Amino acid sequence: MIKNMETTFYNELTTTSLKGELLSDATCEKLLTASEIELLSLLDAAYQVRKTYFQNEVQLHILNNAQNGYCPEDCGYCAQASTATTDIDAYPLKPDAEVLEEAKRAYESGAYRYCIVMSGRGPSPKRVAHLAELIHTVKTHYPIEVCLSAGLIDVASARVLKSAGLDRLNHNLNTSETHYPKICSTHTYQDRMETLRAAQTVGLACCSGVIVGMGESTDDIVKVAKALRQLEVASLPVNFFLPISGTQLSEFVATEPSVPTPLTPNYCLRVLCLFRFLNPRAEIRVAAGREHHLRSMEVMALYPANSMFVEGYLNAEGSATSRTLEMIRDAGFTVKTNTENTEQLNQEEIKKRDVLLKDLKVLRPRMESST
Repeated sequence: MIKNMETTFYNELTTTSLKGELLSDATCEKLLTASEIELLSLLDAAYQVRKTYFQNEVQLHILNNAQNGYCPEDCGYCAQASTATTDIDAYPLKPDAEVLEEAKRAYESGAYRYCIVMSGRGPSPKRVAHLAELIHTVKTHYPIEVCLSAGLIDVASARVLKSAGLDRLNHNLNTSETHYPKICSTHTYQDRMETLRAAQTVGLACCSGVIVGMGESTDDIVKVAKALRQLEVASLPVNFFLPISGTQLSEFVATEPSVPTPLTPNYCLRVLCLFRFLNPRAEIRVAAGREHHLRSMEVMALYPANSMFVEGYLNAEGSATSRTLEMIRDAGFTVKTNTENTEQLNQEEIKKRDVLLKDLKVLRPRMESST
């Protein structure tokens, strides 16, 4: 009887999500915190939703940090913030030829989407016109989707970028409206909402997600997940805070005893499942921090999430493409690409590894220590 009740609970999570109905706040809280939640059952319930809309495909994204540093904003999580003391190599916008060459490499590596990221508060009209030309050039040369993250954008700028062929505009909400003042003071949560609405006004698809682990409560996570559901974002990256030395928040999270929940693999997977249930049709991307926080359970993220970055993040390194491809294939998933080499990517032979034999020091440690 108890087993049937448990099965019913997980089945209802899937059914409610597929019907397009919202889980209650109490249920969301339970998914994140209740000790009786069985992780494998939760992952399976989320996978049923993921499979309905995305089958077993995984989209790969490559991020181009097109401009590094020189940012006037004080976002506490960011190594490029004006308040950060992180030792980064700052540079202005890369030359067009360099951005185009990286687009070529992204396309040939099998990436489904090429993400161009700018630092700064937001682009001037002149910079928007330049970016529009650049996007048009990339789209002309390579059949790859392009996403742009350029800070705060108004309707006029969004219209220019859409006309150039931009597929998606990225602007993360990052956290709830209530928690936002604790991570940034130079712009507001509402500023970010207005950027997303500007994009939607001109029919531009939005990519917007979160950073989990910045001292927020579980209630904050539920609130921002439901806010993104209301916006009906097409793509939703779930980042797990990387404690990069020199950022304001890295010091806070490391020393503040009241940080609600540590980022264990179990908790991170629960978060991904929650976002899948609340945003069933959205592309859920397990983004920055997956290697760092999910550790040996990283592959389990593929059950709620259907996309991921390869070759690193904004300022932090990530897994090599070959390792990520191997993980995807080993779990029985396939890579969705824009290229003609999809079959090659999915069937590429895994390189044989040499089997190392134990030496005498390992086989007879007691004998070695006594000599």
